[in-house]
Order: sequence, then C-alpha cells, then structure tokens
Amino acid sequence: MTALTGEAARLGAGGDLASAVAKARARLVPFLILMYTMAFLDRSNVGFAKQAFQADTGVSDAAFAFGAGLFFVGYALLEIPSNLIMHRVGARRWLCRIMVTWGIVAAGMMLATGDTSFYVLRVLLGMAEAGFFPGVILFVTYWFPRRERGRILGMFYFGYPLSLMFGSPASGLLLVLDGALGLHGWQWMYLIEGLAASAVGVLAYFVLTDRPEQATWLDDGERAAVARQIAQEEEDKASHGPASLKAAFADPRMLHFVVIYFLMQVGSYGVAFYLPTQVSALLGVKVGPLVGFVSAIPWAVALLAMAVWPHMAVTSGRERLYGAISVFAIAFGLVIAASAPPLLAIAALCITTAGLASAQPIFWTFPTNYLSGVAAAGGIALINSVGNLGGFLAPNLRVWAEAAFGVPSASLYALAVSAVLGSALILMLPRRAAAQPLTR
Repeated sequence: MTALTGEAARLGAGGDLASAVAKARARLVPFLILMYTMAFLDRSNVGFAKQAFQADTGVSDAAFAFGAGLFFVGYALLEIPSNLIMHRVGARRWLCRIMVTWGIVAAGMMLATGDTSFYVLRVLLGMAEAGFFPGVILFVTYWFPRRERGRILGMFYFGYPLSLMFGSPASGLLLVLDGALGLHGWQWMYLIEGLAASAVGVLAYFVLTDRPEQATWLDDGERAAVARQIAQEEEDKASHGPASLKAAFADPRMLHFVVIYFLMQVGSYGVAFYLPTQVSALLGVKVGPLVGFVSAIPWAVALLAMAVWPHMAVTSGRERLYGAISVFAIAFGLVIAASAPPLLAIAALCITTAGLASAQPIFWTFPTNYLSGVAAAGGIALINSVGNLGGFLAPNLRVWAEAAFGVPSASLYALAVSAVLGSALILMLPRRAAAQPLTR
C-alpha cells in the first residue's frame, strides 16, 4: 500500500510538473519572443536606415560601420552589473526598465545629425539594452527544467528571424513616409519602432512573474513541482561547475564559451547589419519595400530551421555536433553567396540565416547546463557581453576586408572564416559542457 501510495505521488508530481511547464510555456514564451523581436529590430534597423541616413547626414561608410558597432561597446560595459541586479530584484521589474529605456533611446536615434551624434546615440542604445538578452536566458533557467530548455530557447530565438522577417518589410514601408510632417523616412522608422519597444516594456511588468513560487496562475502542486525540479538541477550543476561569481570568471571553460560566442556574433551581425544592402545590390534597386520583402525570405527559412534543429539537438544529446553543423552552415552559405548570381545568392543566404538562427539556442544550452546561482547570472552576462563585441568587429571587419582586397566578396569570406573557427571550437568543448542524452 505504501509503495502504491508513493508511486501515485510520484506520478502526480510528474503530472504537476508537466502541467506547470505547459502553462509557463503558453504564458511566458510568446511574450519573451515579442520582447526579443523588438530588441533585435531596434539593434538591426540601422541597416535599413543606412542609405537614406548617410545621404541626409553625410556620414561615411567607415563612420557608419564604426557607429553601428559602438552599440556593443555600451552594451558590454553594463551587461554584467545589469544581470546581477536582475538576479537580485527580479525579471519583471528589471526587464520592464530595460525595454522602456531602450525604446526611448531607440526613438531618439531620429535626432542623429552626423558622426558624433550617431556615435553617442548608438553607445547609449547599447547601455540602455544591456542585460536584456542574458536576463532572459537567466529567467528561462528559473522557470524551465533542463530537458525543456533547448526547446524553450529555440522558441525564444524565434524573435531573431521574426524581427527581420516582419521587421524588414515594416522598416522598408516606414521609409516611404519620407517627408511626412517634415521628417525623413528613417526618422519615422526609428521613432515608431522605438516607442513600440517601450510599450511592450510596460506590458512586461504585468505579464512576467519572477519565480514559479510567485505564480498565482499555477496551482499549489504545480508551483511546488517546478520549483523542486529547478532546485534539484541547480544542486547538480553546483556539484560539477562553478557556483560563485569568482569561480565562474576564473574557469577556463568560460573563455572557451566566450570565444565561440564572439565568433558566432561576428557572422550574425555581419549578416544582419548588411543583408538589406546586399539584397539591394543583388536586385539593383534602392533599399525600400521590395528589398524589405526579399530580405524577409532568408529569415523565414531561418524560422523553420529554428523550430526543428535545436529541439533535435537537445533530445538527441548531441548538441556539440548539431551546433557545429549550424555554425559551419553560416560559412558555407556566405562563401556561395559571395560569387553566385542573384537567385542562387539569396538561396545561399537562406542557408546562412538558418545556421545563424539555429546555432544560438543550441549554444546557450552549454553554459546554462554548466552554471548555477549567481555564477549563472554573472557568467551568462560575461559570455554575452564579451561575445557581443563580435557585433562591433563585424561591420568594421567587412569594411576592412573590402578595402584591403578591393572586392565586395572579400567581406563575406572574412565572415565565413570566423564561422569556420567557431564551428571547430564547438566540437572541442568537453562533453560535460554539453548536456547528456535525455531520458524520457
């Protein structure tokens, strides 16, 4: 009788956990996707403003590349303290604060008039957004067990291609407002998309819940089941990985994570910042609605890859192999796109964006399965802040490569080299840094 009672309790707890995860997925994940969509749109819409902004302000290609990359300098400066604050005060208040302030600064980009103002606003935008992405990654570890995390991170990353799939046409259409109420089209784009991010930030305060224990939308059994599962996993991570901030920063595996993520971001932002310009050159037209719609095609393909590939990686327990293949696909697509005719080049860019989008959620399973507690808060922020400096290198690398070799395709080859290196480094990760196969 006791054995039967214990078995019933175990099955009941398993049902509560599954129910809690399903409710959390339905409530939290769509909103996290929306938040990331707005975040990445406000980072990358600078690519759509490029031609018109430079024509109106006289900012050179080199100055534009430098200013686009300066976002990541401000971002890196405040990333770690921001995530440590969120770990202390909770995601609901802190993510709300981040989104509202970055939306205001993003809208303020409409005031840029030349090199200096462009530089200052890009640094401020990075400082305002600092902590958002690692904050969400950390928030996911508070709510979702390891066996669900790859799937959840893959769903969260939908915001990346969605921002470019739907944001690209939207940005292109907003440029058509050029001259309305005396504003340039790129000013309307920055204003509307920035204020939209602030509005989503206000909603975050009412939608998010810091921890499962505080969720009034779960019943008592569900709250207890998910909190117990997360606590058990935290104990397991603490037993084999760094549990303190000092230990995390001194761990050589952290450097391995940082370098991989840096190389991935070089490819990611090298493509995101310049895809509209590249499609414009392939089509032989100015950046506008047509370029916006064609630029959305690679990101639609990326969305399909992201829906399948990361979940396959986690359930098979072969994250390293799947992640390495994704990053190598970035290089493969870039090399083909560098010299192919327009139709084949766009198809190759679809391979690149599929690799970009699917590699990142797989990558984040490595540190989130290794770090716990405050080490996770600081370590995830460190990886993201230093790694995202690849976003500073990417536009400047493209300009340097084109100038050094005298051909536009050189910039794509340079990005491809960084992706090949990143793929190799993923394969070199110790097995303990990647999750083992899941038992169902």
